[in-house]
Amino acid sequence: MISRMKIRLFFVMACAAISALQAQRIDIAWPTPNPAYFEGKPIEEFIQPTATGEAESGLFGCRRSGGAQFHEGLDLKPLKRDRRGEPTDPVFAAMKGVVRYIGRVGGNSNYGRYIVLEHTDVEPAIYTLYAHLAAIAPGLNTGDTVTRGQEIATMGHSASGNIPKQRAHLHFEMGLWLTRDFQRWHDRKGFGGKNLQGLWNGMNLCGFDALDFFNEFRARRVDTFRDYFAHMKPAVRLRIGTSRTPDFVMRYPALLAKPLPTDGSIGGWEVSVNETGLPFSLTPLMPMEAMGLGLDEVRILEADEAILRQHRCRQLIVTRRGEQAVGRDLQEVLQLVFGVK
Repeated sequence: MISRMKIRLFFVMACAAISALQAQRIDIAWPTPNPAYFEGKPIEEFIQPTATGEAESGLFGCRRSGGAQFHEGLDLKPLKRDRRGEPTDPVFAAMKGVVRYIGRVGGNSNYGRYIVLEHTDVEPAIYTLYAHLAAIAPGLNTGDTVTRGQEIATMGHSASGNIPKQRAHLHFEMGLWLTRDFQRWHDRKGFGGKNLQGLWNGMNLCGFDALDFFNEFRARRVDTFRDYFAHMKPAVRLRIGTSRTPDFVMRYPALLAKPLPTDGSIGGWEVSVNETGLPFSLTPLMPMEAMGLGLDEVRILEADEAILRQHRCRQLIVTRRGEQAVGRDLQEVLQLVFGVK
């Protein structure tokens, strides 16, 4: 018969093993051969600017059109070109992952030819996206598992619009996808064109600043994506009245601020979003805690004006008649995650 002491010792050892696993530093690679970032060189050495010539225009955030246009990723410049001036740099998987989507037709999206990987071995299970590709690696297909550093494509300048070859680059994103019910939302919105990308349409993807993550990781201030999300600062904190548990929560349990109630009784959610509208902390509310909130009602609890001013191209909060209300971009995120209308 196993003694209580042995059971307790096993429990302590198991908890220690789980904690060690959670704290294990992730294994991640830069997605291009350019060593400039890890050599500590300035961004001009690895970021491809827009026609302005300013390297900052190739970074994540409100970087374009005088700060009025949002850019979801990093534009990484090539190192080598062929005689025609076309880039020849290989593109690498940043981490071990599963190929979720390959867009092989360059004219079907602003991303051009692109690949989405989902990294299910990390928490939360982020996606990485590789866009404007010239070619997909031979034999690579949806559902394949790739390893960290595996060559998956060749850098290019494909897109539904025109990217001149002198500004060829890899558009690289990291983020979370918002809902499995994207097609219903897309149909309800009445967009003119068809959804050719399924769940991996850019409107269903919500990125965070990959360069900021790499900076924090290189400085050893974070070891995992769980660490990184835990350090995010809320641009907006809100409550929403709903009894639904979105699939976003089920796919990203690492973002829960406290466990789901065992009896399934939920009256609403408290949500913190970052400067782009990405939900990074979600707290389930008991029905008593959500009392006074109407169905699908959103109530702003707090908004950081300094953060919002720095990212003014993302409309998270608007003021109507002296009252703060949800802005266009945040409303879209809440529609996708919580199904609000």
